[in-house]
Amino acid sequence: MWRCGGRALDCHVVLSHNLYTVLHIPHDPVALEEHFRDDDDGPVSSQGYMPYLNKYILDKVEEGAFVKENFDELCWTLTAKKNYKPDRNGNSVVSHQDAFKLWCLFNFLSEDKYPLVMVPDEVEYLLKKICTAMNVELNSCELDDYLSQEPQQQGGLTVWQFLDLVNSGRFLRGIEQEAVSMAIEEVYQEVIEDVLKQGYLWKKGQLRRNWSERWFTLKPSSLSYYMSEERKEKKGSIALDKHCCVEVLPDRDGKRCMFCVKTSSRTYEMSASDTRQRQEWTLAIQTAIRLQAEGKKSLHKDLKQKRREQREQREKRKAAKEEEMQRLKQLQEEKERKLQELELLKEAQRQAELLLQEEEQRRRLQHEEMQRTLEIQLQEAEQARASMQAEMVLKEAEAERQRKRIVELEEMQKRLQEALQQEVKARQDEESVRYAQARLLSEEEEKLKELMKLKEEQEEYIIKTQREKLVLKQEMENKNKYLEEAQKQLEEVRVNRQRVDQDVMVAQRKLRQASTNVKHWNVQMNRLMHPIGPGEKRSTLSGGFPGFQPTLLARRDSSLKLKQKPEDKICDPVPEESKETVNNGEARRLSLSPDADTMATEPSE
Repeated sequence: MWRCGGRALDCHVVLSHNLYTVLHIPHDPVALEEHFRDDDDGPVSSQGYMPYLNKYILDKVEEGAFVKENFDELCWTLTAKKNYKPDRNGNSVVSHQDAFKLWCLFNFLSEDKYPLVMVPDEVEYLLKKICTAMNVELNSCELDDYLSQEPQQQGGLTVWQFLDLVNSGRFLRGIEQEAVSMAIEEVYQEVIEDVLKQGYLWKKGQLRRNWSERWFTLKPSSLSYYMSEERKEKKGSIALDKHCCVEVLPDRDGKRCMFCVKTSSRTYEMSASDTRQRQEWTLAIQTAIRLQAEGKKSLHKDLKQKRREQREQREKRKAAKEEEMQRLKQLQEEKERKLQELELLKEAQRQAELLLQEEEQRRRLQHEEMQRTLEIQLQEAEQARASMQAEMVLKEAEAERQRKRIVELEEMQKRLQEALQQEVKARQDEESVRYAQARLLSEEEEKLKELMKLKEEQEEYIIKTQREKLVLKQEMENKNKYLEEAQKQLEEVRVNRQRVDQDVMVAQRKLRQASTNVKHWNVQMNRLMHPIGPGEKRSTLSGGFPGFQPTLLARRDSSLKLKQKPEDKICDPVPEESKETVNNGEARRLSLSPDADTMATEPSE
């Protein structure tokens, strides 16, 4: 146990020293030894390493005092050896350094909760940026199929699952590792290093006012320029703030596609290779100035927050839609329940009507029976009365019984009237039941109208969404057409430029040939116009010629020398018109010189 504790303490010491070095914190070995004190039984501290890490290291870290890339490399070294499992045969799509950059990109785009996961939308966003950097289109359907294979991956991918996905080659088939590495480097510089744009531009100097080609790198806070794209020799930097602005300049000084960046202290003039590059650079610089004005240090942090808000709004809309569907389902169930209750009421009403009909039939039969009985009794009473008229005295007792029977019949009639009243009351109850049934039917019709209204609103929303989708699709097609037209125009401009370059080269070649001819004829003229010495044969022949004028030849010689000196002083290339003029003048002089010789030699002959 003590040996295990000693090895753990050594690991903690090494890790602490590395963290001190990377985070630029003064080393405190005494605090570490005090926190992990040992006795005969081993380490005394039961709190572990985390309290020491929080108290003596992380609480002392100052933002901006350390290089974040070095800290990321340390964390990658600690975690990758255990968790990152590349292909042992060397068939991995990405190298170890590219895997580290993907790990940094994952940490930047993951959710702000532990354990770190990257939601499927961010996974698709990162893979699309990498594929776009390689001019390759991402297969979103294949990515959706991969994420839907396991329910756990639908909530997000861990960094090691993401690296396994990239190394599997499912989305980067047939692409060389060098191209993948360059694409990952470009996305890493854009997202992690906040490089908004980089590339070659021509820059005008401040003192010498000459144009130099520099490699420019744009970040939200500055625009730096270097000698080359390796960025080893930095030539300068332009600090950007909310007071800066960028403007497009007209073509001049032989430069085209010019623009300038104005700061509070200086104006920087630059020239792009074409109009598209100038537009991209101006838009990127305006984005950097906007971020400075809004107090934001990173463009992609702002974009990440916006995407997260859009996901939350989308989830809220989805929850609201599900709640609406649940409410519609409840209304449908309520409607079905009402319909069932209505059917039950109708069935009960039919049963009550049948019972009422049976009761009424029974009462009618009973009444007819009682009426027949009464008729029989009345007939018998009439017969008895006829017999009793003769025997009135003898039948007093029988008459008394008949009176009693009449009283009973009257009571029976009263009961019949009560029965009739009960029947009337039953009919009134039936009317009230029918009224309640009509009220339920009206309520059902109102609920049905509300349901139809909700259905119509839902159909209108679906139609509106489809129209917006068609409009967006048409806009994308128009933009693609504009892009193709711009590319065609760019190719035409390039062809014209090559043709003009060829014409310029032909003109320069003719100019050099003309200058060579001029120098040659100047030498010939100087040789012809050189004065003849007394010992030469030519001098004896022409010495006695009365029409010889040496001053005229001297003047021509001096004029030729004066005209030849400005030509030697001029450094810039002479235009073709001036060269043709010189050639014509020299030709005229040469045409004059043989005539002078003939004039000088004719008398001697």
